[in-house]
Amino acid sequence: MDRDERKAPKRSQSQKRFLVFAGLFALAVMTVLVRYAVLMIGQPELDVPLAPRPPVERGPILDRNGRILAMETKLGNISLWRPGIDDVELLSEELAPILQMSSGEIRERIYYSSSDFIYLKKQVGPSTIQAIETAKAGGNLRGVNIENIAGRIYPEQELAGQLIGFVGDDNQGLAGVEYAFETELSGIGLGQNEETGNGNQAGSQVILTIDVTVQHILEEIASRTLEENKAEAVMFLAMDPRSGDILGSASLPAFNPNNIKDSDENARMDRPAIWAYEPGSVFKIFSLSALMDSGAINEETVFVCNGHYERTTNLGERIVINCLDAHGPVTAREIIIYSCNAGAAYASDRLGGGGFNSLIRNFGFASRTGAGNPGETVGFLRAPDRWSERSKPTIAMGQEIAVSALQMLQAATAVANDGILVPPRIVSRIISGDGKSSEPYAAPPSRRVLQAETARNMRHYMEDVTSAIGTGWRANVEDLSLAVKTGTAQIIDPLTGGYSNTDFIASCLAMVPSESPSLILYLVIIKPQGASYLGGRIAAPPIREAAEALVDYLGIPRGKNPQILHSGSVSIPREESPLLEDTVPDFSGYSKRSLLPLLLQDEIHIEITGEGWVRRQYPPPGTPLSPGDTITLELE
Repeated sequence: MDRDERKAPKRSQSQKRFLVFAGLFALAVMTVLVRYAVLMIGQPELDVPLAPRPPVERGPILDRNGRILAMETKLGNISLWRPGIDDVELLSEELAPILQMSSGEIRERIYYSSSDFIYLKKQVGPSTIQAIETAKAGGNLRGVNIENIAGRIYPEQELAGQLIGFVGDDNQGLAGVEYAFETELSGIGLGQNEETGNGNQAGSQVILTIDVTVQHILEEIASRTLEENKAEAVMFLAMDPRSGDILGSASLPAFNPNNIKDSDENARMDRPAIWAYEPGSVFKIFSLSALMDSGAINEETVFVCNGHYERTTNLGERIVINCLDAHGPVTAREIIIYSCNAGAAYASDRLGGGGFNSLIRNFGFASRTGAGNPGETVGFLRAPDRWSERSKPTIAMGQEIAVSALQMLQAATAVANDGILVPPRIVSRIISGDGKSSEPYAAPPSRRVLQAETARNMRHYMEDVTSAIGTGWRANVEDLSLAVKTGTAQIIDPLTGGYSNTDFIASCLAMVPSESPSLILYLVIIKPQGASYLGGRIAAPPIREAAEALVDYLGIPRGKNPQILHSGSVSIPREESPLLEDTVPDFSGYSKRSLLPLLLQDEIHIEITGEGWVRRQYPPPGTPLSPGDTITLELE
């Protein structure tokens, strides 16, 4: 047998394997083709075509009085299709003033893009969209396209920006209330009955506890405080301790949620909820209240302050904590009035670590308040078995514990409410998109933390802080009773791990009126760089200014002013919005508040610039009005 004859059987087996493989491959291809054919033509026809689900309009966010803080609007993404452009130079010149971009930037985007499809500008407003549509209707702007999208506007600009939050390009919440209540606002899981007037489904309305006027007052004072003290940041909060409602929450530096790209993480931070810090001497009102309530000390218990706290442990370690002055014999009252570190430290020695820790945690420290802010911190408080010999006296004076501003407000309600702690909340209720149901926001339940007598005694001590001998005398208002506590805390230096000699936190907390508080104010100045950093010097005066303004606005009685009794019913004329009918109305003199309801309608686009009242408008009154038109209003 020659070589060729010996190889013949091998070639035959190879051919068989090839035929088997080819057959299997052909079978697989046929299976795919058959499956594709079934998908394309094999579906049974429906008797009734399925209607597309109507778009869901994102629900608005409002303040406690119905002022709109966030609402949906129609926006557009402007794109270019390069093959459709006739003249790049001409197109760039025509688009530049409409998009408020330079013609050179537009040309560069066109020439150097790696794709024929180019997004030129995203989330432009109704006036820009109309200007492009008008130009395209006239035969200009070939190659320019408008992608209609739902957007979000914030009529109050920077006001409470960190609290409200913002949305992304897809109109989904990314921070603040917009993120925390995404399910409610976006209408996820809506029933078919929750519709707007135009038939579109609508997400729920989220009603906040904040008051726009209170927020304005706090932010204005906080802004001046930030500037005057050259501080890194300022927090200023107002709360009704009876309900737990946060009436205002200022956090500076601020940002405008309408222009997210112009802000940084520091400005977007909701500091009152997520930033943990050592509170300093304001904390003494809680440590002393806890010690008094436990029976470890009483009103007559005397400690001697000779300028410092000193104790030698069983192991021979000498512990020294300095005080600002040598206050001599002090009781709980003098410890609060003088803000005596030594007295607070000595008082803490009267109770064991486990008991002291439990009482502090009972105020809500080291736990989230559940106010509704996303990313809320729990703060920091080590377990007693990890304390050093100096931990307890240090915690008693407000160090070696980290808190949030919300936790401080929550703890303060126990002192304000005769011992009843009321958790804070930033959302009061949620109203369904169709307006048929309204549910209050479920805040954690209230609970007793102190005996009523202990809380009342502490408020008396705090009222004396505003006297001539107290650290908070600069917060005193002549005809108003305030319960006040000031604080100054050192900040840990991250480089050394010890307390900084240059960085401090100055603070002041006030309850108004002291005999039966209906308002708590809390100001925190972070890293002031001015002539002074003491809370009594730089934090007390802004508290006085805010108290002066807010007691009048909120109707809190002043102690020395006569009170007039009446039926309790006051008739306030309602400011109506102008009607949009066949012609443009005269908007002269209308306030911004009266114009906001017009932003909710769909047929006519309203653009508002400035603050105050309408001084100029376009088009002028009497101009014929058609659906899709835009009215521009300038306020001063």
